[in-house]
Amino acid sequence: MFGRTVLAVTALAAAALTAPVTLPDAHAATRSATPLSAADNGRTISTAPGDKIRVNLKAMRGDGVKWVWDKPAASATDVLRRTEGGTSPNGDAKAAFQAEEPGHSTITAHHHCVVTAPGHTCPHVVTTWKATIDVH
Repeated sequence: MFGRTVLAVTALAAAALTAPVTLPDAHAATRSATPLSAADNGRTISTAPGDKIRVNLKAMRGDGVKWVWDKPAASATDVLRRTEGGTSPNGDAKAAFQAEEPGHSTITAHHHCVVTAPGHTCPHVVTTWKATIDVH
């Protein structure tokens, strides 16, 4: 009986020592999202696969008009995947992206005017906000 118990304990210990162990990605906990705003128009950033980017664009009010944003989008979705995004009734836009694989992508959003009070007009102008993302 003693021999079988020692044999069973030895087998369990050996199984525990040879079982595959999955360790958490040491960098995953330290990764934070790179924030981008309207002030980052034209900016180029370098990032690594797995890194996150957050875009937060605020609408601007004028005299009887408001400049609103559309939802930010990536040009190369295999390089930079949008994980969330949308616009709010006040004209703000937000999006989150994750770098998927090495490559180059741009994030763009468009800003246009809407009339908010009678007697006002908007210029027929659409501006483009753009950030370039290089994933290494």
